[in-house]
Amino acid sequence: MSGFAHLLHTMGFTISGSDSNTSEITKQLEAEGIHISYPQAADNITTDIDLFVYTAAIHPDNPEYIKATELSIPLMDRATMVGQVMKNYKNAIDISGTHGKTTTTSMVSHIFLEAGTDPTISVGGILKAIDGNIRVGHTDNFITEACEYTNSFLKFHPAVAIILNIEEDHMDFFKDINDIRNSFKEFAKLVPTDGVVIINAEIDNYEEIIEHLPCKCITYGINNKALDYNAANISYNDKGFGSYDLYNKETFMTHINLGVVGEHNISNSLSAIACALNSSINMNDIKKGLAAFSGTVRRFEYKGTVNGFDIIDDYAHHPTEIKATLNAAKSYPHNQLWVVFQPHTYTRTKAFLSEFAQALSLADKIILADIYAAREPDPGDISSRNLLEELQGLGKESYYFSSFDEIEKFLLKNCIKNDLLITMGAGNVVNIADSLTKKI
Repeated sequence: MSGFAHLLHTMGFTISGSDSNTSEITKQLEAEGIHISYPQAADNITTDIDLFVYTAAIHPDNPEYIKATELSIPLMDRATMVGQVMKNYKNAIDISGTHGKTTTTSMVSHIFLEAGTDPTISVGGILKAIDGNIRVGHTDNFITEACEYTNSFLKFHPAVAIILNIEEDHMDFFKDINDIRNSFKEFAKLVPTDGVVIINAEIDNYEEIIEHLPCKCITYGINNKALDYNAANISYNDKGFGSYDLYNKETFMTHINLGVVGEHNISNSLSAIACALNSSINMNDIKKGLAAFSGTVRRFEYKGTVNGFDIIDDYAHHPTEIKATLNAAKSYPHNQLWVVFQPHTYTRTKAFLSEFAQALSLADKIILADIYAAREPDPGDISSRNLLEELQGLGKESYYFSSFDEIEKFLLKNCIKNDLLITMGAGNVVNIADSLTKKI
């Protein structure tokens, strides 16, 4: 929301908003002249407001939502608003998938910036290259994430649709994997005849997602020369950064060096390359853009070294993301691998309890924090202790603490030189990493 508040303010709209507390993001918006109220309250909604925009996290019992309804102010959800903005750009690039959206959006953005295309960018994390989560460009290039939750992306208008992966997630909204697949299929149908769908061919039965589409479809994947773009001869340097030979089907194209870790990022980069080539960006700019990308905030982000052990922070909050991050960590120099995991939402923790335990078992030692509730009330039938029992049942050395302070004290006492610590989750577990690195 903050990014689009900035974008619409730049376009000349008068913007106001509210939040529960001040933050660096809200302070930045206020410095631009945007009025923000604290906290959210009915009195913030006045009769001079022409449009009330809200996210999926705002429900009909929200006091501001209620007041806007009482005053007959037109309501619009965030996804519809983003879709309306997107109509102003001929080359709207939407990056979708259960995982990897922020990283891939950032990769594409780096390439387009390197090529001097002056894109408008909206990314779900803080991208260092634009010093924020939004960049206002002055061309027809618009690069953004397309999230499947509540079918938000079905309100978009993509000229280019990237589909990174399709897995079970957001089971508080979707019925099952087939329901999710159907949403991605409908998303692909949004692409016009002169547009393009770029899809990971490692998705189960990916052909069904793109069958009968009138637009061009591009496939990519790893070690499969039948695909339009594929990676072979993969290797990693001493920092765990990947490199590979890029092929167009059987034809060798060039060698690619990345500034990020893990095989999942090799896959992500293939989609970014396909997207850039589709927009006629030359290979030299593509390679420079990818090499310069060192990750976004909270995506395998190096935070510092304390008592001789390195601290990485990562946003992973789904079993597949956890596996990708911990597999990537294998290429990072270390002795023991510690993970502090904060589960995100009760429904996700309950739905994937055993899968979380299996994924986390890739670490040597696991510490669990309480579940981060996000938008959900506590149902009372699931907690981090349930996950602890699963991990102990797998024979893993694992611990649970009810406070961040206890976790920090335990880590400072038990992590030793050359260990690697990853704080992991989509909540506020990053505060542990920040607090520890302040002790340097």
